[in-house]
Amino acid sequence: MTPPSGRKPGSGSGQGSGSGSGSGGRGNRRTKGTGPTKGSGPRFAGSTKPSQPTRLPRQQDRPAVDVHDPDGVRLQKLLAAAGVGSRRTCEGLIAAGRVAVDGQVVTELGVRIDPARQVVHVDGIRINLDESRVYLAFNKPLGVVSTMNDELGRISLADYVGDRNERLFHVGRLDADTEGLLLLTNDGDLANRLQHPSHGVAKTYIARIAGPVPRDLGRRLRDGVELDDGPAKVDSFKVVDSQPGKAMVEVVIHEGRKHIVRRMLDATGHPVETLVRVQVGPIRLGDLKSGRTRRLTPDEVGQLYAAAGM
Repeated sequence: MTPPSGRKPGSGSGQGSGSGSGSGGRGNRRTKGTGPTKGSGPRFAGSTKPSQPTRLPRQQDRPAVDVHDPDGVRLQKLLAAAGVGSRRTCEGLIAAGRVAVDGQVVTELGVRIDPARQVVHVDGIRINLDESRVYLAFNKPLGVVSTMNDELGRISLADYVGDRNERLFHVGRLDADTEGLLLLTNDGDLANRLQHPSHGVAKTYIARIAGPVPRDLGRRLRDGVELDDGPAKVDSFKVVDSQPGKAMVEVVIHEGRKHIVRRMLDATGHPVETLVRVQVGPIRLGDLKSGRTRRLTPDEVGQLYAAAGM
């Protein structure tokens, strides 16, 4: 979607950068391990000394949990609807023990669950079962402010996604002079968690600065730079391209303070000329065109859940 006719993004100040369905407990069927024969018990790898342990440590069994809901929906049907794969593929995942419901591995195909209250993981990745949830990647153009309602009448996110029925939240902000990846969702819980400092979700930026770049600039930024509101340091820094008089550098940082990348580079004597955010956590901007949105894949959503500790 493009902005309304006659309006162009301004350059004003920004807003902050198996089988069966018995009624018994459905889930894992445990098999008792076969104990070692006398005098020939297994040893730890490389163990030859009699003084070392001769039996492998046993893990505590997790109490079995019946996750089956007779009034629910078949698990494989929900997984297929969530885009995990065809129903046959999802049945194979369940039979292989790769699906867990509320932390309990499920291997029987007759299990039904309530998608509104139960949590499902496949290979450790959480699966979104709520079809009303929307997860979007948006390539924010220059001059667009990161808000759904701008009192000053500037071009905002609403000019691009305001016609959608969902109430969307933007995960973090990008100032008007910065372009690139912005995540949009109506999953408020996920949005809040992704922004919380405790989860330390990294953001990756590509900045154009004046060259040449001194060899110690990366070390200085990783060690920390003193700013007006306290020290700040990057997670990583590298030069991706260098030409006479200018350079393109990649900065990875998990802090979310306003204009943090611009202020850090400016403090080291290398003010930013252009700045693009190309990645948030596991989500990459890729070749998404400026001003366009795309839906995240089920795998990408699952990775975001993992990054947020959900």
